[in-house]
Amino acid sequence: MASVVPAYAEWSNLERRMRALVPEAFDSAGRVLNLMGGEWGHPGKGKPYLSPVDGTVLGRLPMIDGNTARTAASFAAAEARSWAGQDLDARKERVTQCLAMLREQRELLALILAWEIGKPVPQSRVSVDRCITGVEWYVSHIESMVDGRKPLGLISNIASWNYPLSVLVHAVLVQVLAGNSAIAKTPTDGGLYSLTLCMALARRCGLPVSLISGSGGQLSDALVRNPEIACLSFVGGKANGRDIAAALYDRNKRYMLEMEGVNAYGIWHFSDWDGLAKQLKKGFEYGKQRCTAYPRFVVERSLMPRFLETYLPVVSALKVGHPLLAESPDAEPPALDFGPLINSQKVEELHGLMSEAEGRGAVPLFAGRLDSDRFLPDQDVSAYLAPHALLHVPRNCKLYHGEPFGPVDTLVVVDSEEELIAEMNVSNGSLVASIACDEPDTCRRVSNELRAFKVGHNGPRSRGDREEVFGGIGGSWKGCFVGGRYLVQAVTEGEPGERLFGNFHEYTQLPDTR
Repeated sequence: MASVVPAYAEWSNLERRMRALVPEAFDSAGRVLNLMGGEWGHPGKGKPYLSPVDGTVLGRLPMIDGNTARTAASFAAAEARSWAGQDLDARKERVTQCLAMLREQRELLALILAWEIGKPVPQSRVSVDRCITGVEWYVSHIESMVDGRKPLGLISNIASWNYPLSVLVHAVLVQVLAGNSAIAKTPTDGGLYSLTLCMALARRCGLPVSLISGSGGQLSDALVRNPEIACLSFVGGKANGRDIAAALYDRNKRYMLEMEGVNAYGIWHFSDWDGLAKQLKKGFEYGKQRCTAYPRFVVERSLMPRFLETYLPVVSALKVGHPLLAESPDAEPPALDFGPLINSQKVEELHGLMSEAEGRGAVPLFAGRLDSDRFLPDQDVSAYLAPHALLHVPRNCKLYHGEPFGPVDTLVVVDSEEELIAEMNVSNGSLVASIACDEPDTCRRVSNELRAFKVGHNGPRSRGDREEVFGGIGGSWKGCFVGGRYLVQAVTEGEPGERLFGNFHEYTQLPDTR
């Protein structure tokens, strides 16, 4: 069984490689710096930065205050004006150079992600690849997308910790490709080192990017309400998203606010159980710490026995453990389904939600256990949670209406199509939903009633890549939709009075195909 973290994957070795590769991003004591004013500096007030893998202190977040962040934003805004004067071919060349440098560091970035956010190495490699190939697609198609349009200016990026590369770095590189400058806030829970490495390489290529760390409350004036910010891209929870949306209603500022919703999977008049089993297994990747994960299954009563026959063996066989623990010093990291959650506080939160639900009558269907063979002896496992599933969570529980953002599923039994639709629409809008059904007409009919931006038929939906649009319905999304030409439109300006696709306070305009 797995028993050792290979030397090539030890954090001390990875940190040493990073410091040798981008020494400008660290001070003489090895502390990570902020990237502002075109230079690395301002170590700020260090905040301990722990790995969810085993509690290792990876370093310290260089937390700055609001005034320092405002100075960083002012420089970045001035830089936007000069960068907009660069012709498109020059911007494409520099972004392409940056992508080549990122590709050279693919394995290093994947190992860093494993330590920072607990993502298994094979899945981390996919995240790095999606970032690079996604931006390459934009480089190949940008000319037609910016034709007749001009950049907005400075784009502010506040994103969650779960996808530092394939969401945050990807967005920043597309923004600067379109002629804007970009400033990003480092997520406090994960992504400090991977983002530092990527932004250092981008800056070496002459790209107008800035990266700062600090608390959301301290930096909100600089990154949200600041008039020098032309557009805000936010990925996070509903509470913070709603506050940001309220702050933007009376300001002439573009925004894309991606928030959570409960993504539901309905099972109705269905028979392809082998196909569903494969979907269920893949759905647990990264412990369902994804905005497009499906934590809620709404099942026709007569199909519940077959559903459980399919579901329970899948969750029982999931592999959860230390994402860097190998069988020998030179072996590959394990191919797990998922590693830790982002921190022990998240595990405690989920236990609290499950305890509340069970105390009010929910039925615990499955409670997985961690396998000690997938961990080091005496390792801190407080950030790990095996899969759990509950049946009949009462409506007065937080788990009924809220997204768990972890490996906790809720199952609901229904008797009619009307119930199916109602139980799939428990949150005020969602990013995705799916219906498993053998009858195409029923699929279409149910899909038309679901409050989800994307609806899958006999399969899951995701953010998508390249030209595929992404957004949300209701409270799951505010502002411009993104993906393909919609992302470029969101960060550029067209003809006066243009009506962008999105979910705004004043109107909602949906693309024909999503």
